[in-house]
Amino acid sequence: MALMELWNSLVGGNKESDWSEVASLYLHNRKKYFSVSEIDKEEVPIVFSEGHKISFNKTGLGLDYTPLNSITIFHIDTRKAEVKMPSGNVDQPVIEDNRDGTVSIKYEPREEGVHELYVKYNGEHVQGSPYKFHVDSIPSGYVTAYGAGLISGVSGEPSLFTISTKGAGSGGLSLAVEGPSKAEITCHDNKDGTVAVSFLPTAPGEYKVSVRFGDKHIKGSPFLAKVTGEGRKRNQISVGSCSEVTLPGKISDNDIRSLNASIQAPSGLEEPCFLKRLPSGNIGISFTPREAGQHVVSVKKMGVHIQNSPFTITVQEQEVGDAKKVKVSGSALKEGKTQGENTFTVDTRNAGYGGLSLSIEGPSKAEIQCADSKEGVLSISYKPTEPGYYIVNLKFADHHVEGSPFTVKVSGEGSNRQREKIQRQRDPAPLTEVGTNCKLTFKMPGITSFDLAATVTSPGGVSEDAEIQEVEDGLYSVHFVPKELGVHTVSVKYRDIHIPGSPFQFTVGPLRDSGAHLVKAGGAGLERGEAGRFNEFNVWTREAGAGQLAISLEGPSKAEIDFKDRKDGSCDVSYKVDEPGEYRVGLKFNEQHIPDSPFKVYISPAVGDAHLLEVAQFPDSAQVDKPTQFYIRLNGAKGQLNGTVVSPSGKTDDCFIQNIDGDQYSIRFMPRENGVHNINVKFNGVHIPASPLRIKVGKDDADPAAVHAHGTGLGSVKTGAKTDLIIDTCNAGAGILAVTMDGPSRVAMDCTEVEEGYKVRYTPLAPGFYYMSIKYNGHHIVGSPFKIEASGENLAEIGAQETSSVTVETVNKVAKAGQKQGPVLPHFKSDATKVTSKGMGLKKAYLNKHNQFTVHAGDAGNNILYVGIYGPKGPCDEVQLKHKGKNNYECWYVVRDRGEYIVIVKWGDDHIPGSPYKVEV
Repeated sequence: MALMELWNSLVGGNKESDWSEVASLYLHNRKKYFSVSEIDKEEVPIVFSEGHKISFNKTGLGLDYTPLNSITIFHIDTRKAEVKMPSGNVDQPVIEDNRDGTVSIKYEPREEGVHELYVKYNGEHVQGSPYKFHVDSIPSGYVTAYGAGLISGVSGEPSLFTISTKGAGSGGLSLAVEGPSKAEITCHDNKDGTVAVSFLPTAPGEYKVSVRFGDKHIKGSPFLAKVTGEGRKRNQISVGSCSEVTLPGKISDNDIRSLNASIQAPSGLEEPCFLKRLPSGNIGISFTPREAGQHVVSVKKMGVHIQNSPFTITVQEQEVGDAKKVKVSGSALKEGKTQGENTFTVDTRNAGYGGLSLSIEGPSKAEIQCADSKEGVLSISYKPTEPGYYIVNLKFADHHVEGSPFTVKVSGEGSNRQREKIQRQRDPAPLTEVGTNCKLTFKMPGITSFDLAATVTSPGGVSEDAEIQEVEDGLYSVHFVPKELGVHTVSVKYRDIHIPGSPFQFTVGPLRDSGAHLVKAGGAGLERGEAGRFNEFNVWTREAGAGQLAISLEGPSKAEIDFKDRKDGSCDVSYKVDEPGEYRVGLKFNEQHIPDSPFKVYISPAVGDAHLLEVAQFPDSAQVDKPTQFYIRLNGAKGQLNGTVVSPSGKTDDCFIQNIDGDQYSIRFMPRENGVHNINVKFNGVHIPASPLRIKVGKDDADPAAVHAHGTGLGSVKTGAKTDLIIDTCNAGAGILAVTMDGPSRVAMDCTEVEEGYKVRYTPLAPGFYYMSIKYNGHHIVGSPFKIEASGENLAEIGAQETSSVTVETVNKVAKAGQKQGPVLPHFKSDATKVTSKGMGLKKAYLNKHNQFTVHAGDAGNNILYVGIYGPKGPCDEVQLKHKGKNNYECWYVVRDRGEYIVIVKWGDDHIPGSPYKVEV
């Protein structure tokens, strides 16, 4: 195309052009260029013109000349948005620049169901992308229902959902829940056209939830909710069924471990693939095809392409893994028996290539066996040990097969559970004061102290590093000297991640509250354990005051419980059981469960060969929606390897495991959210030594220690009255804020963004005590759970403990520059007239000697002692103060000149009786 024709077509038609055309426009006859990043090339930038506007920016566009005789300027726009529809097709929304640093995205949906909106800038997802939204075909004015309680639940835990009646007019709303048990239903009108509904199933099984408006079922009703039993146990296997292609050229065994391979699909999606020795003896790549067409395979050594790389391969339509084409058969997906094998078959012959993963969760950890009876047809059996309802998840090529998840009713005899309990009286911890050495201890065996770090934040917001000492092998103590009275925040981190229990509350001075809600517990023994050896955890009761601590263990065998009191408000608990299986650890203080109790702990069999396994090439970090992998070497161990990944929000997903070469396996997982993920790697049902492995996904700068709550909603409140509190997340990074309220009634609760963080509003309906838990990225903030007393009339039925919660994905907030930073003096209650002082140093002093006096403020309340000495030539050389306990002080000073001195002694802002003193030297 001639230069002028191209120019006119662009300016006249405002047409979208491609990269090569724009490059030729600027390169032709002028030997000029402008640059674009690799990311921009991949994204194919949108190039458009705007006539009659001159907004030239040399540095911003990378242009170094002005087009002749033209007032049109070209912009390279690297913003991109796509909508993935329920059918899998991709649609383009309209992006509008608001000219104020923001853009608007407009989209008119054409399908009903869940859509995903991908928003990218310079090729990278913006924070929160992809966003999910649901499109309903029903016009407004109809009643709809949504929420997790319409799909699944756990027996003994409330199932929640919401009904929207906005614009529906008048009509009666009726609810019914049918299932294996009577389910108590509670409703709350949110006063905004929606109704919050909760029902409590007490037995596992399938529940039919019917929602009627004007005697007619609403759309989707009756809903089928699958409820599993208490204490769900999970087992999972992965079966490889990947496409394998031989690499061109020869590669030695030594080279395999130093090579990295990736495959790029026609759509541009790039993911890692595995190098492995094929049955033919050649080296090949193994991957799961996700789309048909030409794929580009890159094999690199130390970041440089090897010979013949990159090369292309073509994937046929029939080779792409399709979960819809997997056929499953067998009655074991509907019902089963305990203590025996329950078998079903999976036929993947016509479903293309893809990895098959199976997980079973229910009242027991069902043992899974898999046999390949003939090419592409698998015979799978599971053996549960407890009766009840089980959920079977069957995925192929990362998608559920038709009918999955399956609900299976298992009948038969279960195993017996045994219980052991001990009780110990906890004395109040010694009172700490300003200026004294404060100590917080914890036990963490098997770590190096070099990776531990601690900080202490005062009530005024000043943070300082604290010293960590190793008292004995595995026992550590944090030491700090406070400068203020009040609640301090002690953060203890291991390799930049908070240890269990951190951040801790540490009150300097008298305790302001007491009770079970202030007890903390944490440690490996509350997460997992091993049969036949002692498993340990910590309990901190310092903040809760005096009381009785009861520790119970319930499970397949009797427990031996040991208890060590550290005499500083903390204790070390260890327990030993003989049988593996699921145990419940209950911790009660003065007959009340502490937060998060009872803890569910899986005790694995004795380690066996699991200690031989080692982890290789474990990544430092990962990114959302990008496959991440690492390797496991068995080192001669014989058995079955499996892995699960647990996200920060608590969702568990299966890892895909594949044999690479000999006894080396790769473990791959796809993180779906930012934050710290735990990867559980087990061998023969036992955690390998490094498990659970922890990895940060995306940018995880959320710090629960920096989050604070304040406001009237944390004090005494009235029933029926809206009350609020502020959760200050300034300088705490972005994370998941979860607020949960337990009490005698449900509360209408909402959360709105404000300048310094988030405002939570709630309305209690029944008098009594409520406990508000505030968690940031899964960790309680300091002071949480907060104890709140509601008084007033009873406006609702008081039943069992009710739970209300709200969860918000926060954005990064920064405190205003003008805002006062630093400590704020506490409000002291004291009386300087009750302070007494005596000693020769208040009457007469001697040159170059220690002149001494004492100050007694034991009856004068709490405050700060100030001592100043001024002489004929200015301040004296040296003054020393020592606190002897109970507000008794010893003071001495040294003077170098003769003359008359003034000694000032103040308790807070007030002089003590006799001050100022006149002293002759």
